[in-house]
Amino acid sequence: MIEPLRLNVNAADFNERLDALLAWEAVSDQSVETTVRDIIRQIRERGDEALVELTNQFDRRKLTSAAALEVAPQQLQQALQSIDSDTRDALQAAATRIRDYHERQCSESWDYTDELGNRLGQLVRPLDRAGLYVPGGKAAYPSSVLMNSIPAKVAGVAELIMVVPAPDDQLNPLVLAAAAIGGVDRLFTVGGAQAVAALAYGTDTVPAVDKIVGPGNIFVATAKREVFGKVGIDMIAGPSEICVVCDGKTDADWIALDLFSQAEHDEDAQAILVSLDADFTHRVAEAMERLVVDQPRAAVIGESMRSRGCLIDVQTQQQAIDLVNRIAPEHLELSVDDADSWLPGIRHAGAIFLGRYTPEALGDYCAGPNHVLPTAGTARFSSPLGVYDFQKRSSIIGCSRQGSSALAGTASVLARGEGLVAHAQSAEARL
Repeated sequence: MIEPLRLNVNAADFNERLDALLAWEAVSDQSVETTVRDIIRQIRERGDEALVELTNQFDRRKLTSAAALEVAPQQLQQALQSIDSDTRDALQAAATRIRDYHERQCSESWDYTDELGNRLGQLVRPLDRAGLYVPGGKAAYPSSVLMNSIPAKVAGVAELIMVVPAPDDQLNPLVLAAAAIGGVDRLFTVGGAQAVAALAYGTDTVPAVDKIVGPGNIFVATAKREVFGKVGIDMIAGPSEICVVCDGKTDADWIALDLFSQAEHDEDAQAILVSLDADFTHRVAEAMERLVVDQPRAAVIGESMRSRGCLIDVQTQQQAIDLVNRIAPEHLELSVDDADSWLPGIRHAGAIFLGRYTPEALGDYCAGPNHVLPTAGTARFSSPLGVYDFQKRSSIIGCSRQGSSALAGTASVLARGEGLVAHAQSAEARL
């Protein structure tokens, strides 16, 4: 039995029960933090030696040198040619759509000259080197390789370094093929906190990068948090989430499968249905019980739905919108009539899927927008991964003689107000 939690927005205890359901603490416990900090320390102090030792320990390998961690570029191309043609065509079709979408995100440098003859503007430049972490434990995610590598290359990143664990010396050929399509420059078979530390601080073999992106387990997420400041990171991602809003007119089986599409990720994933039709809520619950038995990951789906899943009944569109903004879901499906009319009210969601024919699964693979999205309510203040994450901006200020003199008086007054006399005198010298 799946038996997800059933809630009604008008129930007296609704707020308390919803808060408990949504609670997710992404911060590691002390034992994980201690382990990660020790791993980072070892990499910083002993570099390649520690990298080899830790990789052998955690991934059950027998490496004798760090050089053996690197996969030659020709191996990526060989993997691309070795996979079946249908899979290769699908990867390339997805890559084309992802690239086309992200090319529209590129920011350009700009400047203007004000009335005093001062030149002001912004210089946009790509990162020199980015690091991409790809999971390689329980499952392989070639789609994640494409979603992270293509925006980096569209942004103009000169060198993209990918790390992926290879437990028992096993590498998924689809991941290597996706790396070839995505334009990965160098690939190392190392994972966990040690891979993050190597990317952040560099070793003799693995070059240090400017920013680390990509998903991982709790040790990877904790390591990313620890090295932030030395390098940039994309986000600290929690478990996958979906919130489906339905007016009762979509096939109940479709909605059940949409909820499963996130619940099958892992036991901590969260799938929520917000229904405007109480009878439809019952039909979805019945559909889930009937359909789950044929799912290869039925045990994972069942645990996810029982522990963090929920079916919520609402009476009005506004109640549904308010609930969505409170949840701030990673994925939001608006499986309703005239979904566009809902958009003005939606303030917080990582990705919004409009209408009955737009399942979240299409966004995961080939629609075009990025599937690296804010989770655990962070859509309130953060955005999907994109080209802008691999670009940085520098301000341009160039004063004319007249402009410098005109601005100096204002700067002087403000500087003296802050007690920074040298600032004031530096400005006054141009008067």
